[in-house]
Amino acid sequence: MLSNFEFVRQSLELNLFFLRIMKEHAFFIEGGFTPANPELAACADEFKKEFARLLSGAVNLSQGVISPQVAASGEIVTGFTLKAEEATECFTAIPINTNITRKELALVRCGDSVKASLLADDVCELNNRIIKALRDFIDFKGRLLQKILSCKIFTFNYPLLIDHLRREAILFLDMLCRLQRRVETDIVREAIEQETFWNRIMAEHSEFIRGLLDPTEEMLIKTADKFADEFDELTAEALAIHKRVSCLPEVTEDSLVATKQLRDFKAQGTQGILNCEIRSIILPLLGDHVLREANHFLRLLKIFHKEIED
Repeated sequence: MLSNFEFVRQSLELNLFFLRIMKEHAFFIEGGFTPANPELAACADEFKKEFARLLSGAVNLSQGVISPQVAASGEIVTGFTLKAEEATECFTAIPINTNITRKELALVRCGDSVKASLLADDVCELNNRIIKALRDFIDFKGRLLQKILSCKIFTFNYPLLIDHLRREAILFLDMLCRLQRRVETDIVREAIEQETFWNRIMAEHSEFIRGLLDPTEEMLIKTADKFADEFDELTAEALAIHKRVSCLPEVTEDSLVATKQLRDFKAQGTQGILNCEIRSIILPLLGDHVLREANHFLRLLKIFHKEIED
């Protein structure tokens, strides 16, 4: 059973990463609707505001609590995040609360165990609020996907993207519910589950990037294609680990190398989009969003690699 310190630290670190991701999911969904569906856009906007409120609460609780490793990982915010938000708000006219980003950039990184232990009740209450919001958001994404697939509505978001966003919300919900029960992590099981999940996500990121680049960006399209194929193979290998656990160290090592390369590609792409050097229909915030997810996966892979090798 997790101690109060581990419960608080792990909850807040998970929430800081995923609440921003959920907030941005709502933003991307909202921005994809046409004027024919103002009610759906308004619903997505409400989810965006709710996850912003929850993220702000998590940031306030996290001062001096989260580990230096997570704070420095680039999964909470990157050096691009604030500028990406400002540019994206300008391009879409959809408001973004950039004050949250400024507070996150100022987070103190010390992992104070005494302070963390005193926050257990507050964090438990925050987690319960997040769980309720996640269940509603997952239901919304599911209903939206059904409407898209039955041609009842049009959106500029790929159907696969909506399914992709829904799976990320489900993972967040499952992990948060596990934390609420104070379940300790089985590192082998966690590595298999996370690598299977995130390798697929990385493959889909590459496919989305490929599909959103201007056709003239031939070299970038080829590079994205290469990453999509590589992570499809890694996903298949991670799935196979369920039957051959002995292959886990090799798959973890391969995933680590590939994710570092994809992370660098995403960072260069985000910088290129912000500098108007890349032709695409990729919002700057989307570039930063997928970069943060690669940073998150990379941190997990480093943990798995160390623990499994030891």
